[in-house]
Amino acid sequence: MSKYETVIGLEIHVQLSTKSKAFTSDDIIFGSEPNTQTGAVSLAHPGTLPKVNSTQIDYAIRLGIAIGSKINRKNYFDRKNYSYPDLPKGYQITQDKEPICIGGEVPIFVNGEWKTIGIHHIHMEEDAGKSIHDQDPNHTLVDLNRAGTPLLEIVTDPDLRSADEVEALMSGMRQLVRYLKISDGNMQEGSLRCDVNISIRPFGQDEFGNRCEVKNLNSMKFARKAIKFEVNRQIELVETGGVVEQQTLNFDPVSGRTSTLRTKENANDYRYFPDPDLPPIVVWEEMIAIQNDKIPMLPWNAYEIFKSKYFLSSDNSLQLISDRATCEFAIGLLDFCKTPKLVANLIIQKLKPLVIEKEISFEEFPISNNQLIEFLSLIESGKVSTSVAYERLFPILLNNPTQRVEALAQKEGIIQNSDSGELEQMIDEIIAQFPDKVKAYRNGKKGLLGFFMGQLMRSSKGKADPKIANKIMLEKLS
Repeated sequence: MSKYETVIGLEIHVQLSTKSKAFTSDDIIFGSEPNTQTGAVSLAHPGTLPKVNSTQIDYAIRLGIAIGSKINRKNYFDRKNYSYPDLPKGYQITQDKEPICIGGEVPIFVNGEWKTIGIHHIHMEEDAGKSIHDQDPNHTLVDLNRAGTPLLEIVTDPDLRSADEVEALMSGMRQLVRYLKISDGNMQEGSLRCDVNISIRPFGQDEFGNRCEVKNLNSMKFARKAIKFEVNRQIELVETGGVVEQQTLNFDPVSGRTSTLRTKENANDYRYFPDPDLPPIVVWEEMIAIQNDKIPMLPWNAYEIFKSKYFLSSDNSLQLISDRATCEFAIGLLDFCKTPKLVANLIIQKLKPLVIEKEISFEEFPISNNQLIEFLSLIESGKVSTSVAYERLFPILLNNPTQRVEALAQKEGIIQNSDSGELEQMIDEIIAQFPDKVKAYRNGKKGLLGFFMGQLMRSSKGKADPKIANKIMLEKLS
């Protein structure tokens, strides 16, 4: 294994969140009864003509701008010819020589650091239908609801070297398309899937080996298994004197093995030619400007801001950029709190779990931003301890979202006591009650400090300021 380097490139298929299909007005509703989201154009009835979905073009431009692609100002649709039961026309409308986006790069976070993956191009196309092999023991069933669904295919450079990097890129692409609001990115629904091109070569060799393409992986679990099996298969083949042939493979998740679908498949096998029914697509400067204005702060840029401006940990930064809503909400709070770590903890530990549980947005959260800032300021100033704030004050605030936070804390009697004179008197009384433990502490059992602080918290009903109390306690015990 250590003699060989794994080389991987992906073809990532993103199903777009448009209301209708790529070249017809048929609806796209996931989970519909089979063959109910179809029409004459989707079914390729004679005499029907396709019409371009302008939203597909807009979304392609938006994604291209986000990853730094060159937007092709004049591009064409082509026909990719192959025969398969779930492809009604016998060809797929796609782009060959003139894709809409050329070049670009996507940063991925893997093994504790960022790595940049080059993008060769992005092209627009339509999806095929779905062949179902497990519902009838004697027949393959075909559902054409998905036929004609608008896709973007993102073709990477062969820059990936492991299953970890593949998973990081797929997770990053899912995150990115959700940030851009062009797809839900749900792999379990087929909105995001990939073909994995795998080859091996001896370490130090520049020339690539023959690649094998594993088709339609819509689960990272399956992708990992497919990569592991295929790398081992190719190494074993080469080590025993064989040659890896260029093949298109299927992966069986039950057996964990790949099997041959087609061999030596090249572009000329598909007999590409320009689609005569669709005119060239001309992208104007105004179209690019409109989509540029719709791009939010991207996750990798937000990560750097959280790290460098607010000095948050890598783990906190990654959690805050996990989705666009959380990221934007965090940025909206951070400038109003002197301790960014408090903001991160509040969002990660309290707010986001509640938003997910209640299935609401951050905008619908009952506690306003001003109240959250006041809540954090009580912790920051030491008026309320962190544990009491989270365990007692926050639940009360949820039920009284219109009231001042400090007034609620006063009413509940949880404002910390920072009166050093009063605390000193309490500590003197506690020390007087436990002379044996004081003696043990002074003889070296320093762990008893926790016991004395516990007694103080019980005596003060949790209101003693721990910083001030701890200092006085140490002085008295010493």
